[in-house]
Amino acid sequence: MTGFFITLEGGDGSGKSTQARLLAEWCENRGREVVFSREPGGTELGVKLRELVLHSTGYMTPRTEALLYAADRAQNIATVVRPALERGAVVIQDRYIDSSVAYQGAGRVLGADEIRALSMWATENLVPDLTIVLDLDPEAGRTRLDASRTRFDRLESEKNEFHERVRAAYLHMAAEDPQRFIVIDAALPPADIHAAIIARIVDIVEATAR
Repeated sequence: MTGFFITLEGGDGSGKSTQARLLAEWCENRGREVVFSREPGGTELGVKLRELVLHSTGYMTPRTEALLYAADRAQNIATVVRPALERGAVVIQDRYIDSSVAYQGAGRVLGADEIRALSMWATENLVPDLTIVLDLDPEAGRTRLDASRTRFDRLESEKNEFHERVRAAYLHMAAEDPQRFIVIDAALPPADIHAAIIARIVDIVEATAR
């Protein structure tokens, strides 16, 4: 049995958590071990880093932010993701390197190549087998978040121009690497989004179970 690494990406409010849960249930119903993780916050150390990078209210430089995300990512891959893949699990993760390329590289204008290189070093070049981008207009995402937000979030609170740059970066990455990326309209009903994901992965997941 071969491990399989799936990441979910997209703007804030695009429904990644819902789709991760539905996908995990689908894989488990087919006898696969599923490990769910998220960035930031997939490890004990990551929970502390998540609090710093998302919910601290003091000024944080863009480079500091990028380094904190890379530190979280290094710990998560080394202690959670690689061990799970090595024992043949399906790893479903909410955000990964592409988030940093979009949010820090494009959103913070630090440069996509520099941010990708930092994260590739942190993860020892681990690339997902499949990346699902849930594409949603930033205004629609903000409306969803306003209805459910319970605390301050540094990235969610950024202006619309920031989130437009993030969205454009995701779509650019997907266009550059269609073998790894699948882009789905996140304004669709959750059941339709789930069906589109399953249509893409069903043959791969069944093949890696042998």
